[in-house]
Amino acid sequence: MKRTTLAAIALTALAPALAACGTESTKQAEGGRAFTVTSSADGCEVSGDTAPAGVLTFEVSNTADEATEFYLLGEDGLRVVGEVENIGADGSNTLTVKAPAGTYYTKCRPGMTGEGISAAFTVTESAEGEQELSATDQQRVDEALAGYRLYVRDQSAQLLEKTEQFVTAYEAGQDDQARALYPVARTHWERIETVAESFGDLDPKMDLREADLEPGQEWTGWHRIEKDLWPAEAKAYTPLTPAERTTYADDLLANTRTLDTQIQDLDYTVDQVANGSRGLLEEVAVGKVTGEEEAWSHTDLWDFQANVDGARVAYEGLEPIVRDNDAALADQLTERFAALQTLLDAQRQGDGFVLYTDLSPAQVKELSRAVNALSEPLSRLTAAVV
Repeated sequence: MKRTTLAAIALTALAPALAACGTESTKQAEGGRAFTVTSSADGCEVSGDTAPAGVLTFEVSNTADEATEFYLLGEDGLRVVGEVENIGADGSNTLTVKAPAGTYYTKCRPGMTGEGISAAFTVTESAEGEQELSATDQQRVDEALAGYRLYVRDQSAQLLEKTEQFVTAYEAGQDDQARALYPVARTHWERIETVAESFGDLDPKMDLREADLEPGQEWTGWHRIEKDLWPAEAKAYTPLTPAERTTYADDLLANTRTLDTQIQDLDYTVDQVANGSRGLLEEVAVGKVTGEEEAWSHTDLWDFQANVDGARVAYEGLEPIVRDNDAALADQLTERFAALQTLLDAQRQGDGFVLYTDLSPAQVKELSRAVNALSEPLSRLTAAVV
């Protein structure tokens, strides 16, 4: 679950750290599609507000003492076209998106809280930005997008089925069965988490963690029920009444049904799939490796595996395109996905995994290193396919 209540298809593309802040004149030499962004405690300075249609890059530097986020939003100021999250103090990251002509907004969220700081941004018509692909390249793109669309729909259908089983057990007070179903159902959520984040406020309703609640925000969803199922892990906790259980469970199921319905009509672009792959791995780096995601059940490794599954499936659909454009990158990604999977397989137990709290500090560190080793080449995926 993202630390922000903004929801979108995760188009996070973290490139290697670049210069913190340059001049607009330097960027215009690259066709007017590359910009620097300086996010401070109370400001969001973008080196320009207009670009021709095509592949845009935003080099985001954070000069504040707290982490920040940067977004490119659609015309309504709500739909997220692209984002980079969790940019630490004095850190930097790069957002890469392919944007057609239209009206947009840039936004920084210092401290990753509040409404953020927005400014209008215009993308103009451009023949270069609308270049047609060769027949071979178009076929590969079509195949990659069709395959990913089917994958997401299948995972959503399985999520709905398993959530129905989970809710039935939970409402009936069959807690052992509900606890067993919890990580199984969430596997299907985590595999398509970045897609689920594209639908308004469904993501925070379904997957918000207690630690990320903002003042006055209602807490519902998976983790609200998780805490009730593992009360021994929660200090001074008052269990939910049967009526409250029904309320939270029915709400989760209703939102899952809404998600499944909306996913059926969803289409994707190549940069969305590529950035989604990177975004899923970022979910691992930010919430799973730290053990923050499943604070009471400690089933983080199920989530970890599911995020890696989703990232790998997205990448493998694009691999023929990547291999044509950058064979060395394709080889590196394939190798590092395999290395990370080997470490995960070592923690399997029966049909699932050991609890995250059973891992030694050395094992956690080894997993973290493998995630970081994969993150670097995966940050270059979007640039290799657009």
